[in-house]
Amino acid sequence: MEPRVSFITLGVTDLARSLVYYRDILGLQPRSVKESVVFFELGQVWLALYPHDLLAEDAGVPDDGGGFRGITLAHNVRSPEEVDQLLATGAQGGGRLVKAGHKAFWGGYTGYFADPDGHLWEVAWNPHFPHV
Repeated sequence: MEPRVSFITLGVTDLARSLVYYRDILGLQPRSVKESVVFFELGQVWLALYPHDLLAEDAGVPDDGGGFRGITLAHNVRSPEEVDQLLATGAQGGGRLVKAGHKAFWGGYTGYFADPDGHLWEVAWNPHFPHV
């Protein structure tokens, strides 16, 4: 396997609501909007929104979606102030603040918000990682 991720697909319970959230609240511009899938280009990785029940069916797993899903998405920014700004933005339009921005044990500044389906996004300023 080559060291690359090509798509991140989030199972969502309301595709229209999620499109509005990611487009109008987070400011991502969709590259393709179909009846059952939305695609956003994120540099060299694509973000796809797909109905939760259909994604579970495609993967052959139960559609219970309960509890922590064992994954977070991360977005690095240029400053601690940008962390707080993006956390506030992410908490709008059906999203919610999960963990306010704070100094992290590893020397950066980080916090979390959840999209309308509960997918966790970490927003971080990391002085030790290549900047955006």
